[in-house]
Amino acid sequence: MLHSIKAKDYMTANLVTLSPDTSVMEAIRILLDKGISGAPVVDKMGRLVGLLSEKDCMRVATHAGYYGEAGGKVSEFMSPDVITVEGDTSVIEIAKMFMEKPFKRYPVMDDNRLIGSISRRDVLKAILAIHEHVW
Repeated sequence: MLHSIKAKDYMTANLVTLSPDTSVMEAIRILLDKGISGAPVVDKMGRLVGLLSEKDCMRVATHAGYYGEAGGKVSEFMSPDVITVEGDTSVIEIAKMFMEKPFKRYPVMDDNRLIGSISRRDVLKAILAIHEHVW
């Protein structure tokens, strides 16, 4: 039953996204204000070019410690090599990915276009919904 549930069924479609040119301090403010652990970084054409996570933002502190200043652009701190999933990827496969990798969320793509994000919590919601429906 869980094999039939796809990323697109439980993903968050209304995403907070960042621009590579956004100030990293403004990006941190956005993450904190929205209560999210990371956000996709998209260029002016809407293409996914990276992901900025809380862990990436920790580099701002170490950068400030070494260079005496906290700042820069999102592009300087984001992770450019992003692992993504397709909208039709099953939540079982995504659960396996979460167990194998330290990530908290994956961008969801459709034809190389960002359509959403799926988090560990989204997968847990899918599992609980199936459990309550079947058992």
